[in-house]
Amino acid sequence: MSVTRNLMFNAYSGGVAALTAVVAHKVVELAWTTITGEEPPQVNDPAVPQAKAFAWVLANAVGIGLLGVAANRFAAQRWLKFSGEESARSMRTVSVRF
Repeated sequence: MSVTRNLMFNAYSGGVAALTAVVAHKVVELAWTTITGEEPPQVNDPAVPQAKAFAWVLANAVGIGLLGVAANRFAAQRWLKFSGEESARSMRTVSVRF
């Protein structure tokens, strides 16, 4: 992949990621309010119980993480359809060692 196409893909996927982060946060807030019947807690407020603050942070992390992966996959699929070549990100392999 040429440098120009790589920059174009990075700009495209960055825009998708930014939009996804905003949407994901709103989705998690809506899910929290629907499930608990309360507004999301202010995690830095000492009056909020620690368990509730941690639950909110965990819900945010999981929700934003899952939607982030979905957005990256969407961007890579759209890029492949648009350009006919895989993105540099999708060609990388990740090896995890314990």
